[in-house]
Formats: sequence, structure tokens, C-alpha cells
Amino acid sequence: MKKIVALLLVLVLSMGMFAGCSKPAEEPEATGAESTESTESTDATPVETKKDLKLTVYAGLMEDHALMAVKEFEKATGVKTEMVRMSGGEIFARIQAEKENPSASVWYGGGALTFINADNEGLLEHYISPEAVNIPDQFKDADGAWTGIYSGYLGIEGNKQWLEENNLELPKTWDDLLKPEFKGNIVIAHPGSSSTAYNFLATIVQLKGEEEGFKYLQKFNEQVRQYTKSGSAPGRMVGMGEAPIAIGFLHDAIKYQEEGYKDLIFTTAEEGTGYEIGAVGIIKDGPDQEAARMFVDWALSKEAQELGKTVGSYQFLTNKNANPPEQAMTLKDTALIDYDFVWAGDNRSAFLEKFMELTKTTLPTE
Repeated sequence: MKKIVALLLVLVLSMGMFAGCSKPAEEPEATGAESTESTESTDATPVETKKDLKLTVYAGLMEDHALMAVKEFEKATGVKTEMVRMSGGEIFARIQAEKENPSASVWYGGGALTFINADNEGLLEHYISPEAVNIPDQFKDADGAWTGIYSGYLGIEGNKQWLEENNLELPKTWDDLLKPEFKGNIVIAHPGSSSTAYNFLATIVQLKGEEEGFKYLQKFNEQVRQYTKSGSAPGRMVGMGEAPIAIGFLHDAIKYQEEGYKDLIFTTAEEGTGYEIGAVGIIKDGPDQEAARMFVDWALSKEAQELGKTVGSYQFLTNKNANPPEQAMTLKDTALIDYDFVWAGDNRSAFLEKFMELTKTTLPTE
């Protein structure tokens, strides 16, 4: 009898163990089906939800434009994006300093001249975006080191009230800036920290030749009240009445006028003026290369370029399908020099060294 009971107990326990094992055997099958479904969904899902991507951007645009762009890119792609705003020269210096361990992967905005200098030092990745087919050749590097997103014209800005009070006219030529009445009354960024100011330096040297150009720049230096760090600062200072005359890009001047600085007036030099190509590029060995390529693709698109005018950025656009802001059209007949961007970019380091030696100036800290 005891043997029969024991046998029954063994049978019961065996059935329990079998039941306990058979249930988990079904669960992996269900989990496997869900896993396959999830994998298929991932493959078919747009890139923004495919994986968690992050991106850090060094931006040379006006801060409100840069912030808006980063926000819209993140919204369009799902890439978590951070932005650090600096002038073009500062970005270049930061990339040089971080060469062995870059913190950012995209350089967005600022003059192509500085990008050319950076590429000569091997600091940029070469990437030709599919969107680059819509960008004319004169606005991009053939090897993909940088691609233009806008262009802007250099000009002379003045405070109308100051000019009237002193019975003066706004300078109409580059040589007018050397007149005695403007001595100590001109504000411009330093060419070592600002791509705007380096554009001015290169414009003068190209117009006058290297020898005469640097003679002019020495005389011009004696006229300067202050060198700022950022190229956009002098125009705002003139608009606020803090300085009488400034050199800057005129799309910024239009923006300041619309912000209420009605005493700010501007013109372009009669003998011709230089212009910038604002660019975007990928920093070599940056930590977020996939996201960086996505950003470049987005930045070159018609939709991304047309966003600038919503925050007062009134440059001409490089995408042939993009509509430029109406405000920029007031500058469409500006006399431009035949600007040699490659020459200006290749000579940037040498020209800056010569400028700082001749003028005894140092880079501004503010």
C-alpha cells in the first residue's frame, strides 16, 4: 500500500513539473513573434525613430536663427541636438583646439573663407549631400568640405542722427572711411575672431593688391574706435547710438532696422564690395557623424533655408528652389567684386598674422 501511494505521489509531481515546463515553452514563442514584429517595424520606420541619435552643433548664425534651426531639425528628425553659438573665428579656433577629441560634429553658419582655412588644416570631413545638387557650384566646395546655405553682402553702416548733427554724409567708398572726420568713430569686429571682418580685410586686399591693401588697413586701423569679437555687434551698436560708423553684413542691418533701430542707415561701397557664403560642414572625427550628415541634408533643403526669414535673417539663399526673403531684394543690384574665395581662404592665416603685426592689435575677449 505504501508503495502504491508513493508511486501516485511521483506521478502527481511529474505531471506538475511537466505543466510548469510546458507553459514557459509557449512564452518564448509569443515573445519571439513580438520581437520579429518590432524588428520589421524598426526597419520600416523613418530614421528619426530608428535609434537614439545626438548631435552638438557649433553655430555661427545669429543666435535666434541658430536656436530656431536646431529646434526645427530636432522636430523633423528626432535627433537630440545641442547648439553652441560663437563667431566664425571662434569656432575655427575651438575646432583647432579640439582636434584630437572633438566635442561637436557640425559647423553651421559663418563665412566659407574660414571653412576653407579649416579644410586646409584637415579639420573637416568631406561629405557631398544628396541635397547639394540644388546648390550652384559657386556656393559649394567640389569635394564636399563645405556647402553654402546663404550669401550676404558687406557694407557700411551709420547712425543717421550722429551724421546729421555733425553735418556729414555716410561714407560712399572704402576710401571715405579714411577721412579725418571718421577718426576714432568706426567700429568693426576683429578679423581674427570674426569671419565678417576677415571678409572686409580680404575685400580690401583683393581690390587694392596686397601691398596697397595693407597700407590701407594700417590707416584704417587708426580710424577704429573698437574691435569687437562678433561681426554682428558693430551694426547693433550703431543702431543703438553707441557708435557712429560700422562695417558689417547688410542683412544684419536690415534686421536691426526691423527691430526698431530707425537711426541705422547703410550703403555699399561704390567701387564694389565683398560678400560671404555662409556654409555648413562636418567636423572631422566628431562624435555624431550619422546625425551630422542628417543635419547637413536638412540644412541644404529648401524648407530649412526658408526658415531664416521667420526670425529676421535676410540673406540670399543658395538652394535654387528656395525663395529669398523680400527684404533681401533691396540689395539685389549691389555692385560686387569678383571675390576669390579660395585665394582668401588659403591666405587667411598669413593675412591675419600680417594684419596683427602691422596694427599691433590682439583678439578681443568681449
